[in-house]
Amino acid sequence: MSAAIGVAESPEGALAYAIPFPPEATPPVRPQALLEAWAAARAAAGAGRYGPARRFLFLRGGGEEPLALDLADPDARCWAEAVDAASPLDRAQGLALCLRLLALIDLLGRASWTRGLFVLDREGAEFHPALLAAAATAPLDATARFDAALLRERLTASLPARTTRP
Repeated sequence: MSAAIGVAESPEGALAYAIPFPPEATPPVRPQALLEAWAAARAAAGAGRYGPARRFLFLRGGGEEPLALDLADPDARCWAEAVDAASPLDRAQGLALCLRLLALIDLLGRASWTRGLFVLDREGAEFHPALLAAAATAPLDATARFDAALLRERLTASLPARTTRP
């Protein structure tokens, strides 16, 4: 995907991104890149490196209204800042990495079935490889989130079947 992402800065320092594709067209990323982004974001949060507020404006075809996604929350701003430092958000891959990281965080908080596929502690995070692979490649929905049911289906297909013991 080579479409240019426009960026403008407000007088207050907020950044606005004009993204020429909808969230559903966000490209996949490497699972390792997602894990590295998580670690960078965690380090940035620990260091208190909060970036500016950001607005992602996804343009849609067919005369549909654009989708605006605002990152005003300090934590989301921090995570976006960390990703932007490593992989610029004005490029499709950097944006994809940021959106997938934020969608993964959202999924972990709302989908109880993910428990057991990750561990978060003071030392960092550990993710089941299948969860990382699914988050790196599954499509985002029209609101830039993961469809929890679809992601669960992908995981179910990639995880070994459980056996029961008598």
